[in-house]
Amino acid sequence: MGVLDGKVVLVTGGANGIGKECALLAAREGAAVLVNDLGGSVAGGDEGSAGPAEQVAREIRAMGGKAASNSESVTNRTAVKRMIEQAKDELGGLHAVINPAGILRDTMFHKMTDADWDLVIDVHLNGAYNVCRYSVEHFREQGEGSYVLFTSTSGIIGNIGQANYAAAKMGVAGLSRIVAMEGLTKNVRSNVIAPFAWSRMIATIPVKDEASAKRVERMKNYMRADQVAQLAVSLASPACKDVSGQVFVARGNEIFLMSQSRPLRGLGKIEGWTPETIGNHAMPAMKPNFYDLGATVSVFGWDPV
Repeated sequence: MGVLDGKVVLVTGGANGIGKECALLAAREGAAVLVNDLGGSVAGGDEGSAGPAEQVAREIRAMGGKAASNSESVTNRTAVKRMIEQAKDELGGLHAVINPAGILRDTMFHKMTDADWDLVIDVHLNGAYNVCRYSVEHFREQGEGSYVLFTSTSGIIGNIGQANYAAAKMGVAGLSRIVAMEGLTKNVRSNVIAPFAWSRMIATIPVKDEASAKRVERMKNYMRADQVAQLAVSLASPACKDVSGQVFVARGNEIFLMSQSRPLRGLGKIEGWTPETIGNHAMPAMKPNFYDLGATVSVFGWDPV
């Protein structure tokens, strides 16, 4: 018996990395899986190929599971509608969406092109919108559905050179929160994972010094995509039926529940504030509670378990 017995799961970006591991694990846990992957490069913008998604679907079928493949883009709304219908027609339904599909176009913000911005926002944020929007009514009608969306520590903490990626991933976290809130009465759940894992996308990040080389080596050896898949598949399943609206980090064999924005400190002034008194009084009083400008590595500064 698996945690997804009798369920149908759509996995986007399912031909490589985290997506592939999620698709294979979902199948091992009893799900019929629609493996979606454009089959394009990490940078996006190319035509892609149907081969990679079908290869993973074949692997699932070879181990006795049920799977179909789809090679259309999550950025294409008409195509996403077809994905949902394909899952229902070919696999008998749809109960969960795991959505790690993504690309990177890393560059310093002052050098970023409009194309770098638009493409990353389109794949990550609009892609998450599309897979949620065109399945949510089905989930509400059947009284069951789970979204496992993917954010990033680049957004919730920050990394230099990833303004487009960070903005998109913070948007995904906000989207998930509202989907979870609005889905509460219909048993529609949504959670997000910020993963640490070696993947094609991570392999494109430039290694500029010895410290970053060591970080990459640790990620390669100790933070694997299959470890992230354990959390993603669990969240997609009835095993986590009471979990919704949360933000998790998956890092090797560690799972973290992340904080979400709440007030840290407040100040009131009976006569009201002026720009001068805010600068001279409010900001110095709040400064001990400010967050520093450290990147992800300054928060997760220890070796993974």
